[in-house]
Amino acid sequence: MKKIHLLPEDVARKIAAGEVVERPVSVVKELVENALDAGAADIRIELADGGKRLIKVQDDGAGMDREDAALCFRRHSTSKISREEDLEKIATLGFRGEALASIAAVSRLTLRTFDGTGDRGTMIEREGERLVAVTDIAFPRGTTVEVRDLFFNLPARRKFLRSGSSELGPVAKYVTQAALGAPGVRFSLVHGTRETIACPPVATLRERVFQLFGKKMVDGLMDVAAEEGPARLEGLASLPLAGRGDKSVQYFFVNGRPVKDRILLAALNQAYAGILERGRSPEAFLFLRIPYEEVDVNVHPAKAEVRFKETQLVFRLVLRAVGEGASRGRTIKEVAPGPGQAAAGPKVGESGPFYQASALKFGPDGAGVSGEGFHRPVSPFMGPAAGGAGDFPRTDAPASSGPVVLGQYANTYIVAAAGDDLLVIDQHNAHERVLFEKFREIDRLKLWPRKALLIPPVVELAPSAAAGLDENAGLLEELGFRIEAMGGRSYALKEYPDVFKEEEARTILLGLLDEAGGRPAEDRRERMIATMACKAAVKAGEPLAREKMAYLVEELFKTSQPALCPHGRPVVVRIEKPVIDKGLGRKA
Repeated sequence: MKKIHLLPEDVARKIAAGEVVERPVSVVKELVENALDAGAADIRIELADGGKRLIKVQDDGAGMDREDAALCFRRHSTSKISREEDLEKIATLGFRGEALASIAAVSRLTLRTFDGTGDRGTMIEREGERLVAVTDIAFPRGTTVEVRDLFFNLPARRKFLRSGSSELGPVAKYVTQAALGAPGVRFSLVHGTRETIACPPVATLRERVFQLFGKKMVDGLMDVAAEEGPARLEGLASLPLAGRGDKSVQYFFVNGRPVKDRILLAALNQAYAGILERGRSPEAFLFLRIPYEEVDVNVHPAKAEVRFKETQLVFRLVLRAVGEGASRGRTIKEVAPGPGQAAAGPKVGESGPFYQASALKFGPDGAGVSGEGFHRPVSPFMGPAAGGAGDFPRTDAPASSGPVVLGQYANTYIVAAAGDDLLVIDQHNAHERVLFEKFREIDRLKLWPRKALLIPPVVELAPSAAAGLDENAGLLEELGFRIEAMGGRSYALKEYPDVFKEEEARTILLGLLDEAGGRPAEDRRERMIATMACKAAVKAGEPLAREKMAYLVEELFKTSQPALCPHGRPVVVRIEKPVIDKGLGRKA
């Protein structure tokens, strides 16, 4: 007995519609994409009951004549592609010709449109698969689509829709995304009688972000840009020490199309390693322009994902854009103000010599690296007699000389004056940042000094560490560690980088193996260098001489990111003079 049969056409259409139209936000997305492809400069979205009762999208785009208006409800009817080759270089947001047919199949739909030719427009009314009427109407140039009673003929699907307020959330998020992607277009979102989004057209992305998210977020963003060949990435991303506690404000666009992409996301996360505090996520509005043939947008039913031909190119662009943006500003964390004072955002120093990156220097003659990292005479701005325990350094040094060290607190923090403000610097985190950048430069130049041991220590590794060693032996060798298997899980440490003390080498090696697990090769290298810097840095609770503190502070503010250690912990907090004045009852 025959068991396989063809589905009736009306059932097949409803199944296909379900792939495109999942809930009200799916309808809004398809209609807004059509409006943008039609060149609209003004798009208005109206909802009732979260879109379950009504979705109305009105635009002033190119519009359609009667013939095109009738044809647009046929499945796979489109003006955007015509040949198979066109799928390899899609330049529009829509291209499959499924949206209106799918939406009409599961709703009561009215289309009004006019292309500006002749003296009348067209209105088409449909109820599910049934054509109700085609009428001539007076209508301005553009298109309006009203979708009522979504899933009225699919009660099984309709009962899975959430409340009106719950359905509004995804729609508002999508419209926000669309508005970010097209700053020059006016966007309005109205729910019932309330206008949820109102964005007049603006000239720049920064202005659009201000409209949607407010001044506080804009103040925490930096411009980013990088290009390689015909590919260019630009946009806005969090300043160092800004960011947020979740990943809800990360928007990616590829050739104007909003997408979710794991390559872009992974690159963003790696770019911010060591720039944001641990537990913080960057805000990002990143726009990638790339030749259309270099990206496949036809890989997801909702066109929300893409596939790149050259993923490493995309990765490099994000890393470079964020890195160069971060190097233009140095953010120092401020102490929270007292009661009654407005909280200030992170303080960014864009100028001043001690905020500028410098070439690698290990001492007065550019040589002599050691685990302590302090082989340098007294800092010039300290004065010749600044080393005594009871002496205070001069604080009238010119501003160009940088922060002036006042002393050490709890053998853990260096206290320095910077202009009218005080800086409190974590000595371990500061030294870790300084050593990290010096070690990274040594690694770049492949100049690791090595020390061979006549009687090498033997280390016993746990199974996971032994597996990590097998995977990373080549990388460890490049970093100056040569390890020889002795049988079982016993290994001899034959050589180690001659920037550590011998007794530190074993501990550092074990720390490196812990850092290596499950990371990409380039990320492993950075993490290992960060671990080496951490293990070699001075510790909290260690007393420092005045000249060592002065040297450390001077070197810290030559680094690319003095605000954070390589593992994302804050290095410096600023206490502004008004906060001190207020606490002591002194009027400014």
